This record gives sequence, structure tokens and C-alpha cells, in this order.
Amino acid sequence: MPNLQQLAAGLLFVLPVICCAQKNYSPQIAGAEKLIYKTTPQGDLGMWIFRPEGWKAGDDRPAAVFFFGGGWKGGSPNQFVPHAKLLASRGMVAAVADYRVASRHKTLAKDCVEDCKSAVRYLREHAADQGIDPDRILAGGGSAGGHTAACTALIKGFEVGDTTISSIPNALVLYNPALALAPVEGKPAPEEDRSEEMRERMGVEAEVLSPIHHVQSGAPPTIIFHGKDDKTVPYVSAEWFTEAMTEAGNRCDLYGFDGEGHGFFNNRKADAEHMASQACNEKLDAFLVTLGWLETQ
Repeated sequence: MPNLQQLAAGLLFVLPVICCAQKNYSPQIAGAEKLIYKTTPQGDLGMWIFRPEGWKAGDDRPAAVFFFGGGWKGGSPNQFVPHAKLLASRGMVAAVADYRVASRHKTLAKDCVEDCKSAVRYLREHAADQGIDPDRILAGGGSAGGHTAACTALIKGFEVGDTTISSIPNALVLYNPALALAPVEGKPAPEEDRSEEMRERMGVEAEVLSPIHHVQSGAPPTIIFHGKDDKTVPYVSAEWFTEAMTEAGNRCDLYGFDGEGHGFFNNRKADAEHMASQACNEKLDAFLVTLGWLETQ
């Protein structure tokens, strides 16, 4: 089993590069309404919204928006369609959002963060039309999408549009998220200095977009799912983040899964991993019940 030093060596990770340019990229998501939540110099960004049975404009329902993984380089909002559908079946308004990535838009991680903040702001700004309670918006995502979701809650700046409307979500659900992008004081330092590499990926110094470095009291309640055998984003980084959140007086529930690697939650793999993904769904539901957002089944 790797020791802390070996795990920390991977802390300044470089998420897998999506090599293809994805020229024919055009998400087709059945059963959802597509809305344009943002216009950028690289094109419009879509959000696909799933509404529960009986929904109507003017409702006051909790909402969720999910951000896909892909190393800030690629990926598709299709990744979280099963999660959005599940929450919609429980009475929430649930969305999956596109955002700019390097392979399609020649952008950097800082642009991903800006877009995800815009997506949260869009839902809050259009809460009445979408039948959403503006004070019950969950942001979630996996890997790089988990990073951007965490950034909407913890990182200041990278805002566009009407900043009188908050882009901070009211709760977070993070799946194997990238939470420590720079050395953490008091923790084992990585053996390899990747600061320049991370700066090039981020577009800013890595610490500027490193969620663990911006934890403070008053952060939204958070639930994290992470494979303990994750070779891309070390599980120890989730433990450190949870420790920092707890010390700041915030709620942060971490669930580690023995033997599971990166992306285990994706509910389309082998039976054992499917069981793990089901466990994530059940624990997320229970988490939302404790917040008063859902009723016990």
C-alpha cells in the first residue's frame, strides 16, 4: 500500500489529457430542455434541465447543476445525466451544464471555473421561471468538474455578468474531485515540482484555483465520494480537504470506497462498481434529506 509521501507525489496531478479535438461534439440529451446560459467569444454554452413530474414555473424546488470531468480539456455533460434524472425523480430541478474546455475552445482551467460560476448564477437569476428555490442550489461534478464545482463555492473572482446575483451554491456534491492543486502547509510535499505545468493548465498560479487553500467558515455543506485506489486524484487529498473544512466549522461528509479507482461512480461499468455508484446515490439522497431538501423515501 503506498505511503503518504508516495501519494503526495501525485498530489500536483495532471488529469488525463483528452487528445481528440472532438470536432463533431454536439451533446444530444433526451428528456431535457436545452437552455443557453452563457454566450462566450468561443460560442454559446448550453444547460440541459430535467424537471420533475408536476413541475410548474413559480415552484420553489431545490435544484442541482452538474459539471463533467475531463481534465479541463474535454468531456461531455452526458456524464451526469443519470444523476440529474435521479434527482428529478425525487422532485428536484436538475441540470447538466456544458463549459469551455481546451480541446474545443482553446481555453484554460480559469475559464472553466468562470463558466461554472455563470451556470450557478443563471439558475439563481432565473429561479422563478425555472421553479427553483434560489437558496437551495446544489453544485456537483466529478474530477475536474468536481474541482470547478468546489471553486464555485470557495474561490473568489472569475466572475462575469450581474455579480449582484451570487454564484455560490448552497451545497456541494463532489466525486473524486481535484481539491489540492498546490502543496498544502503541514502535509507531505510532492517530490516533483509541477508548479509551472499547473500554471500553464490553470492560466493562473495553481494555488489561486486550489480549493483546499481557500477553505473558510461558512462554506456550503459538502459531500464527497472518492475511490481509495484513485491513482489520478489521491484519496489523501480528499481527507486533507475534509479535515480543513471540519476545522473551519463546515460540514463535509467524506465517503471512501475501498478498491475503487478514478471515476468509479459513473454507473455504467462492472457490477461491483455499479454497486458502489448505487451507494453514492443513496448517500447523496440521505445527505439531501438531512438538509431538508428532500423527504425520506
